Amino acid sequence: MPETLVIQDEMTLRKERLENLAQAKAVLEARAQERYAAEKAEYDEKVREREAKAHKHRKRPRGRAPQPPEAGPWERDQYNFTDPESRIMKNSTNEGFDQHYNVQVAVDQDTLLIVASSLSNHPNDKGEAEPTLGALSPRLGQRAAAVLDNGFFSESNILSLEQRKIEPYIAIGREAHHKDLNTLLGKTFPLPPEHATPLEKMAYKLSTEIWQAIYRLRKCTVESVIGIIKEILGFRQFSLRGLKKVAGEWCLVCLAFNLKWLHVLMTT
Repeated sequence: MPETLVIQDEMTLRKERLENLAQAKAVLEARAQERYAAEKAEYDEKVREREAKAHKHRKRPRGRAPQPPEAGPWERDQYNFTDPESRIMKNSTNEGFDQHYNVQVAVDQDTLLIVASSLSNHPNDKGEAEPTLGALSPRLGQRAAAVLDNGFFSESNILSLEQRKIEPYIAIGREAHHKDLNTLLGKTFPLPPEHATPLEKMAYKLSTEIWQAIYRLRKCTVESVIGIIKEILGFRQFSLRGLKKVAGEWCLVCLAFNLKWLHVLMTT
């Protein structure tokens, strides 16, 4: 092979690598801006709640004040050249970090059928409630209530559910392993005033007996569905790459679950 051709091939290869690196840098910067906007909104919400508590009790709230988010890409941010649309997320199975997509399902409490699904490459769940709600078909009728874990708690998610005339029940924190004395005695939070923060209103709602009964049912609805998909259907990783293709694959997985569960419902 002539030496000029070898040099030309090497120059082309290096040019492609530089273009790929430039693209990766642009994507990481865009993701950093998206992350900063979400964290800034969460930070502002915590500051408002803290100021409301200080004004109500006329003293400085306990605990460390929330820290403002850091703008720009982080040193540990990564870009996957094989599947650029996937993101590094925490792996619950080994407490490590891998390339993942974030999947969501809405499950009917009575039938345990999946009534809506969504998929994104966002590591945080706070922005995933709206797309999942948007995937609900109007043919299903009006939903009376929705139960979500604490990863979805935000003022915007509460307002979004209320605008859809769906009663929100969103955990404000992880459920304690050991209940406090007030919980054991069946005491509830005092009725919050009209100007109370969304956190205070939700805290009161979650202290009621009906909430505790509803949340107990959640553990055997959506959690059991995810468990069946993983353990019975054996689905633990995607075969395709790219957000659009992976979203289609997730729809097929949810459809497979519904068909399998419909067979169980019709034969019992």
